[in-house]
Amino acid sequence: MFSVIIPLYNKAPYIEKAIRSVAAQTFQEFELIVVNDGSTDNSFEVAQSLQLPTFNFQLSTQENQGVSIARNNGVKLAKFDFITFLDADDWWAPTFLEEMKGLIEQFPEAGIYGASYYTVKNAVNRQANIGVDKRFDKGFINYCKVYAKTMYMPLTSITAIIKKTIFESENGFNPQLKLGEDFDLWVRIAIKYPVAFLNKPLAYYNQDVVLENRAVGSKLYKAHEHMLFIKYDKSFTENADFDFLFQRLALYGLLDYFKAGAMKEETKVILSKIDWDRHEKKYYLYYKVLSPWLLNLWFGILDQAYLLKQSIRKKGLI
Repeated sequence: MFSVIIPLYNKAPYIEKAIRSVAAQTFQEFELIVVNDGSTDNSFEVAQSLQLPTFNFQLSTQENQGVSIARNNGVKLAKFDFITFLDADDWWAPTFLEEMKGLIEQFPEAGIYGASYYTVKNAVNRQANIGVDKRFDKGFINYCKVYAKTMYMPLTSITAIIKKTIFESENGFNPQLKLGEDFDLWVRIAIKYPVAFLNKPLAYYNQDVVLENRAVGSKLYKAHEHMLFIKYDKSFTENADFDFLFQRLALYGLLDYFKAGAMKEETKVILSKIDWDRHEKKYYLYYKVLSPWLLNLWFGILDQAYLLKQSIRKKGLI
């Protein structure tokens, strides 16, 4: 029923846990496809060495081309009707596939399915604050509204399940994107199809990974590599829920570019479309009042204060 795709790039310390969490699923009608994206550590060798129960387990390798192409190539090898992804440094609860199978059977008209998850930071699990009512169990959601409410992703690259036919009709992940490639695909599907969501944490999003091995962070990408600089057509921009979500994502995601004076024209165009009255006042202060120099000074002070607090905490003084 499920084809599970794991893109793999330099995740040797984590890949075994990810694969074993798939192997331990209570629902076993699946295949696992690991696509090694030109790892320079021994990630691929670790995956090859695992002694696993008998199930369809494929290992594929390619030159380093990025996570989007790795996932797309994995889907090309997939044999089942439903595609799901797991990042190589994250893992699933044992009942993930079983419970998602139930969601699919209950809401067959959906084009994409998702579940809640835990964020793991300093080895502490915290359930993601998805923007649905606490009493919400399962059902259809407005993806953009739910995402914008708390800014916790309701669909992620470790819990989303897509019909293979829909994945193919959307041409999969944009191969040029290096940041936000998952958001770009989810929103393209969510604009056209119902989104079914299970409000139960069934996966673990590992934020304890070494920063240089993560796409997020302060790295500045080129315009064609970052989802914020995509020129979405009218079916998106005239959708009020998408527009509001995009503004919220832009205000957060453009700060590093604004502070660095990078992508000035592209950033200026996006910021000119912000309805400042609908967002936190701090963003008006950041972008409209403070200069990039003062903004860098302010965030530098905040960073130093955070590091000092962490140091004191480790010494047991607070």
